[in-house]
Amino acid sequence: MISRSALGRTSQAAYRRQCCAHKVYCRGLAAPASGSFQYETGDAAGVKIASRDLAGPTTTLALVSKAGTRYQFMPGLADGLEKFAFKGTHKRSSLRITREVELLGGELSAYHSRENLVIGAKFLRDDLPYFVELLAEVATQTKYTAHEWSEEVLPSIHLAQKKLLANTKQMALNSAHSLAFHRGLGTALHPTSSTALAKYLHDEYVALYGSVAYTKPNFAVVANGATQDDLSKWVNEFFADTPSQPSPDAPKLQSPQSKYFGGEERIAHATSDTMVLAFPGSSSFNGKYYKPEVAVLAALLGGQSSIKWSPGFSLLAKTSANYPGAQVSTSTATYSDAGLLYVTVRGRAKDIRSVSAEVVKTLKSIAAGEVSKDDIKKAVALAKFRALEEGQNIEAGLELTGAGLVQGGKAFQIDEVAKNIDAVGGEQIKKAAKSAIEAKASVSTVGDLFILPYAEEIGLNV
Repeated sequence: MISRSALGRTSQAAYRRQCCAHKVYCRGLAAPASGSFQYETGDAAGVKIASRDLAGPTTTLALVSKAGTRYQFMPGLADGLEKFAFKGTHKRSSLRITREVELLGGELSAYHSRENLVIGAKFLRDDLPYFVELLAEVATQTKYTAHEWSEEVLPSIHLAQKKLLANTKQMALNSAHSLAFHRGLGTALHPTSSTALAKYLHDEYVALYGSVAYTKPNFAVVANGATQDDLSKWVNEFFADTPSQPSPDAPKLQSPQSKYFGGEERIAHATSDTMVLAFPGSSSFNGKYYKPEVAVLAALLGGQSSIKWSPGFSLLAKTSANYPGAQVSTSTATYSDAGLLYVTVRGRAKDIRSVSAEVVKTLKSIAAGEVSKDDIKKAVALAKFRALEEGQNIEAGLELTGAGLVQGGKAFQIDEVAKNIDAVGGEQIKKAAKSAIEAKASVSTVGDLFILPYAEEIGLNV
């Protein structure tokens, strides 16, 4: 039988071990907060590569091509190229790709933005060679067959058009980009229902676009959860035969330096109401027009609380509390050589009318310096958190890094972004707000046009 004294000594020793373990555990949690999330960059077989070897059993891999809607030489080509991904190559049928990926427990994805086409995969770390080979096949051996175009790809594009028709927020945002930039960045993310697709789109044109999009200087391969040596080894092996020049028949991917215009567009819609008030913003971190104060201004304007049961500190959250029928949010859209700061107001038309006027008043008050130091401090902290969170986000980090390598030869490094945001002061925010309010706004209104206001009625220049 064990004595009470022995039990006492045992319990005390166990308690001490528990305390020590707790201290070690706490230190382990703190380490990532001060650690670096920098990407290691390089070149393999003439292809730009980047990797971030974060510990874990899985890997996320992406081919990021400078082939978004900004660069397409006909409407819908970026959509078509995205939807042809993984449909079948000269080596593997679509069915074989599906079966092999299922057996490996992987996931495949494809999407496009205004500047990039991203073909990606998630999988167990040991399966890196297979998925690098698969992405190389998509880039160099995709079969752009007429029957898959007419039976699968084109119907998918038509479905995306119908989805856009029902989304007034997306319609307004597309419209605001068109007003702000006209061509290039102003091209709609998806073709609208009124676009004459039959006149422009064909599987042969998509194949031509693919021959330009998947040339070595035009894309980068980025991995999260893989060593640089492993990624370099397999890219060297599987991307060696990737062409450096497009097909002789293919037009060059051209897009001049983005120029901001501004203006107003009103679109009648029967089901819901949305207004987007957009202003000149900041380019991405890798661009030469990067302005960290724009991200802080967006956080200061806000509209949506980041804390449950609290309206939050943001100026528009306080203002819109008097109009429960409207939802307000402030965002930034950043691109390689330009950007937008935009406020989205959704909900009941009469509340949108009131809140949109308050947005302009709030911007003018910031431009006049009528903001407390405490609110500015909170906005800087929130903008820094959002930037770091976006960089930590695997999918967003892969696209930003790949785009940075292709556009300017520099990977997206979130540590540097955070330092820039930390240095933003009240005068910079005041100047950014003044520039926004004095510039021509890009105002898109979708919904009940009888009630929703014109830009000049709420005090904006268009």
